[in-house]
Amino acid sequence: MLPSDPIMLLSVVNMKLRDRYASLDALCEDMDENRADIESRLAEAGYQYDEAANRFA
Repeated sequence: MLPSDPIMLLSVVNMKLRDRYASLDALCEDMDENRADIESRLAEAGYQYDEAANRFA
């Protein structure tokens, strides 16, 4: 379960993308999370997924 707080979510997702997953799709599939939900929640906080860097910035 991912945190609901957007800053904590950003930290956890970026750490997992850096250390374990080659893409946001791989993270979502493995953790049974909804990609659109993660992107939407982080977009509200001003962050967008950068596929080339494999992180939210």
